[in-house]
Amino acid sequence: MSQVARRFVSAEAPGLGRAGAGGHPCQGVWHHPAREARSAVAFVATHYEVDFSEHYLADLLAQRGFGFLGWNTRYRGQGAYFRLAGAVTDIGVGVRWAREEAGARTVVLLGNSGGASLMAAYQARALEQPDPDLPPADLFVSLNAHPGRPDVLTSWLDPAVTDETDPLSVYSGLDMFNPDHGPPYPPEFVARYRAAQVERNERITGWCRAELERLGARGAWDRMFAVPRTWADLRFLDLTLDPSDRPVGCYGGDPRTANLAPAGLAAACTLRGWLEMWSLAESGCRAGPHLARITQPALVVQSAADQGCFPSDARAIHAALGSADRTLVSVPGDHYLLHPAGARESVASLISTWVNERVSPGG
Repeated sequence: MSQVARRFVSAEAPGLGRAGAGGHPCQGVWHHPAREARSAVAFVATHYEVDFSEHYLADLLAQRGFGFLGWNTRYRGQGAYFRLAGAVTDIGVGVRWAREEAGARTVVLLGNSGGASLMAAYQARALEQPDPDLPPADLFVSLNAHPGRPDVLTSWLDPAVTDETDPLSVYSGLDMFNPDHGPPYPPEFVARYRAAQVERNERITGWCRAELERLGARGAWDRMFAVPRTWADLRFLDLTLDPSDRPVGCYGGDPRTANLAPAGLAAACTLRGWLEMWSLAESGCRAGPHLARITQPALVVQSAADQGCFPSDARAIHAALGSADRTLVSVPGDHYLLHPAGARESVASLISTWVNERVSPGG
């Protein structure tokens, strides 16, 4: 394996300059084989708000001869203020940099976790409305992903919440932690629970719309609010639902404890941020419509022991793709491929082989 060199990259976005303290809206790290700063094939990886500049696959793919741009938009660490149009613009800055500055003739979008629906949104926009500022990529990879932020949040929402201002409020008839219901959970309870999760998402959306009208009448633009109890997917405790090799639990450890903690998906939102990112009815961050527009070769990789992205998610992503050349692969490992030993290296080799089979010599 070759040694890896890294370069910090920062750039302005169209219509958005540097922050007062000096930072550029777009920042990331270019990982590449030490012998050559440019690369014929470059990966670009971005997330809604998580810093992907040092993504765990970056060095491993650079060791295999590729360039890797771990790229952050203006919303890194600022998910409450997310706007899809701004993120798409910023991804375009990264893709252009990979082509123009790093010399990539083939660009691979790596959509990891939430990043898959975001990168799908970028590719769909680039294909649908040709724009020199938004060059489309050539290949698409989904890794341990879900079908979109509204979808994953809704499947994790606790529908037993009766008062959004009281994180301890609970309706026992929909409480997944009430042993009278399971696990295992009977089909009738699962159906009621899933429907109530959708209803909760819709209630919050309705409140956001009404609150924006109320605030607007007084000259206010937006406000913050909290969304309690978002670690309540029945699959966290019932392994018969969406069977896989995962252990009981969630990314936050024990679901009951995590569900009462202040950290989680959509824990802090603005009204507009909710509508933009989390609302089933209004968000453009649902992957399905975007995936259908992707016709480039696509690879979907899913870890068999992932506690938050499940086999049904991978199948849904694979089925939604418009690509004639699409591959679905299950691999051992958890969400971050920390276990078993060598899981990250194996996935890097899998992706490397798949890309090389689809790239002409010299990129």
